[in-house]
Amino acid sequence: MTATQSPVTVHQFTMRFSSTPRGARLARRMCEHCLDAWGVPYDSEAHDALTLMAAELCANAVRHGHVAGRDFRLGLTATPATRTVRIEVTDTRGESLPRLPATATDDGEGGRGLLLVAALADRWGCTPRPDGPGKTVWAEHTVDTLDMVARSGPSTASS
Repeated sequence: MTATQSPVTVHQFTMRFSSTPRGARLARRMCEHCLDAWGVPYDSEAHDALTLMAAELCANAVRHGHVAGRDFRLGLTATPATRTVRIEVTDTRGESLPRLPATATDDGEGGRGLLLVAALADRWGCTPRPDGPGKTVWAEHTVDTLDMVARSGPSTASS
């Protein structure tokens, strides 16, 4: 690395939450905080879109990926070089894979969450969980603003 090059900073956050509605709400709040700390300010379009995607993926992990006594994990990665934020939600039910419904239902049974994620994300998908049974549902979104150095809050730097 030369004197004129700065290190590549990648902001990361990972935490396990109880597989309950309260756990999903806490995960959404942590996502909101991290995004703001990483330069995606509250009340911006990107912040609102990313928070909504995280909330929907966490709610799906609680509703469809719940296994008694098992938590779900939220992972966030913000890469300023590509201006991309990646959301990963991992649960322990590998047999229950996400799929887009043909239409959203209005019967209170849901069906709109993945449609919202698909509409807001630049890319999204599902992969098997690498460290045990289950799956990781992920979504990526490109943002206009993303500070090179976190102002505050949870973060790790990688080169």
